[in-house]
Amino acid sequence: MKVVIPGGTGQIGTVLDRALTADGHDVVLLTRSPAGPRQVRWDGATLGDWAERIDGSDVVVNLAGRSVSCRYTAANLDAMMRSRVESTRVVGEAIGRAARPPRVWLQMSTATIYAHRFDAANDEHAGLIGGDEHGVPGYWAYSVQIARNWEAAQEQAATPHTRKVALRSAMVMSPDRGGVFDVLSWLARLGLGGPVAGGRQYVSWIHDRDFVRAVRFLIAREDLAGAVNLAAPHPLPQREFMRALRSAWRMPVGLPATGWMAELGAFALRSDTELLLKSRRVTPGRLTDAGFTFTHPHWPAAAGELARRRRRGQGRATADGTGRSPAG
Repeated sequence: MKVVIPGGTGQIGTVLDRALTADGHDVVLLTRSPAGPRQVRWDGATLGDWAERIDGSDVVVNLAGRSVSCRYTAANLDAMMRSRVESTRVVGEAIGRAARPPRVWLQMSTATIYAHRFDAANDEHAGLIGGDEHGVPGYWAYSVQIARNWEAAQEQAATPHTRKVALRSAMVMSPDRGGVFDVLSWLARLGLGGPVAGGRQYVSWIHDRDFVRAVRFLIAREDLAGAVNLAAPHPLPQREFMRALRSAWRMPVGLPATGWMAELGAFALRSDTELLLKSRRVTPGRLTDAGFTFTHPHWPAAAGELARRRRRGQGRATADGTGRSPAG
């Protein structure tokens, strides 16, 4: 099987490339800075010679988009929007023009599209799309609009011979250096992994091996199209999430942080408090309805397994050295 992964040199792309290559598939990565034999240059916005790699491929998995691990300034939010929408649009153009288009196009999206809530989980059937919640920062609505425009760019692409799936992914947890598990583990090992602003907000996540298994599952299931949540079935409050992570690293203490302390910490990490404070309570309705089973459904066991892999030295830097991903 030939698989093309635009934006494939970030954390998620590295995880997926590693697994699919080990499966024996022919994997091509589209990147702005090619550094290997299977990497092809593209700019994420205009058609070029890279489109020839899509013509004749079996699967396209588009992961391109500016990292969400940054301060949410107006300029950065605009860059997030443009990088996602433009890359999706141009991938759709390449697929639409292909003489031999791929049979399936998996397009990265994000669980951030759902509303900030505590009362119930968001699945694809009854979940609430965010953007008009009361009592949250106004710019959170822009993050939801980014996700909506991202998905709309795929929906509107004229690709009649290619099945389209939008991957509403939660945070992908892997032992790779620079990824979200690495950053959160660093905080936990420093004793800073306590509840943030009370810790009631839900954290949705997915183990890296379940993410890969879900991608394989969606490639094979020709009856599944549209938005699919890629998240473990048991999201949990942030205070419980970090308690389990501290336990995985045998750290008994986790200092709590108030909202303003979270602001200072996010500033120091060049990130944003939305990633810490928004309650992302997301469950995988369509995956489980289709018969997919998770090998790591519960966070305490998943965190322990990831920590053991990291201790054994299985964490590695991503191909671009950043470990960053557009999923949030």
